This record gives sequence, structure tokens and C-alpha cells, in this order.
Amino acid sequence: MQKVIEAAWDDRSLLDKEETREAIRKVIDELDRGVLRVAEPVGDQWQVNEWVKKAVILYFPMQKMETIELGPFEFHDKMALKRNYKELGVRVVPHAVARYGAYVARGEVMMPSYLNIGAYVDEGTMVDTWATVGSCAQVGKHVHLSGGVGLGGVLEPLQAAPVIVEDGAFIGSRCIVVEGCRIGKEAVLGANVVLTGSTKIIDVSGSEPVEYKGFVPPRSVVIPGSYTKQFPAGAYQVPAALIIGQRKASTDLKTSLNDALRDFGVAV
Repeated sequence: MQKVIEAAWDDRSLLDKEETREAIRKVIDELDRGVLRVAEPVGDQWQVNEWVKKAVILYFPMQKMETIELGPFEFHDKMALKRNYKELGVRVVPHAVARYGAYVARGEVMMPSYLNIGAYVDEGTMVDTWATVGSCAQVGKHVHLSGGVGLGGVLEPLQAAPVIVEDGAFIGSRCIVVEGCRIGKEAVLGANVVLTGSTKIIDVSGSEPVEYKGFVPPRSVVIPGSYTKQFPAGAYQVPAALIIGQRKASTDLKTSLNDALRDFGVAV
């Protein structure tokens, strides 16, 4: 399939061939079932499968707009919606929506939320009210995405990495994670943390600050912060994220965000 899709990427006229169209449809089906992933862990690192992203992009021009009616609701789109949640063992609360081509594992709970094509959400994860899992975002096991969380999507540019949230992480209300940022295992993000590829993530828990970009180390407890930056017009505060400590071994993985932050005397 990879060879067929790479060839079609370089020559779009090949989309008229049934062999090409069948290969693309098969990739989307395997994404939907979790057989293929846009990105996957290899040891401690993550490998992005660019050819799979190419298949997702090529799938769009193959699809025709159609009207979808669900009871009193009407949609007009190119993509079918995911189905058979009972067989998948997934709880889906109205009005949760997942597109066909997004993988949801057994034990997931979807409150009214949205999962885009290519997304991967592993078992036991809670996608809370109005949370958004963007295209190709990767979410691990037993993660909690709190209300209003936004995980950015990525299809183009192809070399861009998707957002990754690893096992056991707790993402607080209204957090935004975009531009391929990676949240390490069991990390806790306090409410309203915003992470982009250029956001400074500063560990202030030691005697000297340690700076990261695009990566929150495992078990870190993170809150919104700022730092002073000099501009031609003067010095102003620029948003940052502050690592204030590590999640304690004594803290149960299912504890509330407030309990995790209370360990450090922070109310968020």
C-alpha cells in the first residue's frame, strides 16, 4: 500500500485507478480499526508514518459531499461518521462525534466532544465535554482530557509531527496543545496551559531553571506562567508553562487535578 500511495502522491492522475483508490480506502479502514497509526512509539521515541498521512490527504478528493441525516439532525460533509460503538466497547454521550478513520479503543468515554480522522485514542481514556482531538493526534491509555481541551490536528506539512499525549496524563480544563507538542507519561497540565512548538516550558522546581520546548517530561506538574521579553516598544510578559514539580508516587493515577496541584500548594 505504501508504494501505491507514494506513487499517487507524486502523480495525482493515479487517483483515477481503482488500485490506488482501494489502497487509500484500506489505509483509512486500518486507521479506523487501529491497525495502522499516523505515529507510533519506537522505544522512547515516536515515529511519524508520513505515507499514512499522505493517504488521509488523498482520501479527501476521493470523497464526494453528501447529506447525512440522523433523526432531526442534518450534516453535509465528505466523511462518514464512526459507527458500532457498542461492539467497540466505547461509551458515547450525545452529542459526541468521531469521524470514520479515527480509532477509539475499548473502555473510552466520549462526552460531547469531537475526534477527527487519523486520531488515535487508546483504552480507558476520558474525552470530556467539548474536548477536541485533532486530525492524527495520538492519545495514550487512561488519559483524561478535561472539558474544553484542544489537541491540535496536523496533516500538512507532511514532516510535521502530530500532538502526542502519553499514557496516564491528565490535561486540565481549557488546555491547548498544538504544533506537535508531546506530553510525557503521567504528566499533569493545570487548567489553561497553552503549549505550541515555540512555547517555553520552564522547570522551576530546582535551584536553576531548565527549559524545554515542545516536550513535557513524564510525571511533570505544569501550570500557566510567563516570562519577561524585551521588545522595541519595551519589556512585556510572554506566556510560558512552568513545571513546578513531579507527580508523587503516592498520588493515585486517578486522582483529581486539584489533588495533584494541591501537593505543591497551587490552586488552579
